[in-house]
Amino acid sequence: MSVEAGDKTCDILISNGLVFDGTGAPGVRIDVAIQNDRIVGLGALKDWVAREKINAQGMAVAPGFIDAHTHDDLALIEHPEMRYKVCQGVSTVVVGNCGLSPAPIGPRQEDVAPFTIFRGGKTPSLDSPRYPNFASYLNDIKLAQPWVHAVTLVGHLTCRAAVMDRFDRAANNEEICAMQALVDEAMTAGADGFSTGLAYPPGLAAPIEEVIALAEVAGRHKGIYCTHMRDEGLGLLGSIDETLTVGKLAKIPVVISHHKCSGRASWGLSKQSLLKIDSAARDQLYPVHLDVYPYTASSTGLMADWIDDADRIIITGSEPHPELAGLDLADIADDWECTLIEAIERLHPARAIYFKMDEADLERILAHPLCMIGSDGLPGDSHPHPRLWGTFPRILGRYVRERKIIDLATAVHKMTGLTAKVFGLSGRGVLAVGNCADVVIFDPDTVIDKATYEKPKSLPVGIKKVIIGGQIRIDG
Repeated sequence: MSVEAGDKTCDILISNGLVFDGTGAPGVRIDVAIQNDRIVGLGALKDWVAREKINAQGMAVAPGFIDAHTHDDLALIEHPEMRYKVCQGVSTVVVGNCGLSPAPIGPRQEDVAPFTIFRGGKTPSLDSPRYPNFASYLNDIKLAQPWVHAVTLVGHLTCRAAVMDRFDRAANNEEICAMQALVDEAMTAGADGFSTGLAYPPGLAAPIEEVIALAEVAGRHKGIYCTHMRDEGLGLLGSIDETLTVGKLAKIPVVISHHKCSGRASWGLSKQSLLKIDSAARDQLYPVHLDVYPYTASSTGLMADWIDDADRIIITGSEPHPELAGLDLADIADDWECTLIEAIERLHPARAIYFKMDEADLERILAHPLCMIGSDGLPGDSHPHPRLWGTFPRILGRYVRERKIIDLATAVHKMTGLTAKVFGLSGRGVLAVGNCADVVIFDPDTVIDKATYEKPKSLPVGIKKVIIGGQIRIDG
């Protein structure tokens, strides 16, 4: 190919696609030019000379998707190709959620649930990575060169495990000071915010004053506060109030993680919870947002306290009984001729899927303008929740094309520009000249998830190409 003087050149030229720029604006038919790891041209670029030309006729073109809530903390290092995310069009993941981060690790962390989240319910081995400080963890991510970008949070439960001898009480002043120092170290090293998991046993006894004291430190570093709230069931509205109070008093932006109404008795509470969020968004000086995954079942550690109001429970992994992953807890108990509680004790440590939510709440939350998309998938599970492999195509296929809960431009915005704005990701989430060359090309007429509760590791369809940092990672 000859290049004449004055010709515009690029590495990749995407033509004829319907481009959704991530701002929420309707799609427009323009071309996208990529050079190295940046977008260098948008518009009518038919005269440009490109090393590789992509004809996106009939396709939608969007910024790479940003997963607002993940537990990919160690997967970034151990499986840097991040296949289960890249196949969905995801180019950025937020890690360190639910108060759980792999740094700074303390002497008790390996023995305390739910820290086995990183190992699919298994107790870490002696050769598992140990990160005494956040800088060492960030360095390992850098060395691994994962295909996706990472936004990192330092976890409250991790800090508690590093400084406290037991978790059934509030931290004393000395322990709070020690945890503040850990949060400060993490933020100085490059963490983007602070997270809590107040529904989990290591955090249940932490009063709001303890949370505020740590969130204030992240706030001084211009960080964000993401929370798995204390109660997502009947106490949901009180937990919303607590979360908003933390944001107000700690002077920090807030993200309510995987907003849901868990348990039949709480179904419908999303009407009131979203009104509270709307009111706070109007009145508070610091922004409030939320994220959701498009399923009516959750997934976390297998705990006896969480089984009563679940319609069904599927085991996703068990250390003593790995062969039972994918089976229903009720069937296991029947086979063992024991109670559900006895089965849980025999399966421990283990993880599970809980069917507890209502579709109407899910759709109401998804449609809210402050709501982002987060998969909350657990890559360590041998039989994971299908959200790990299916969240983003499911939004596009089921909730845009089939259910028409939101339109395509809005869905792309929730997956890209909105999330980038919330987490302060300069140069990402929007297709604009000078921004990162993270681009997904998909067929809006066919895109859909194929991961199911029976076969959760199934690839989606309709994601045609995924470009991250100017590199073509999926070429379907």
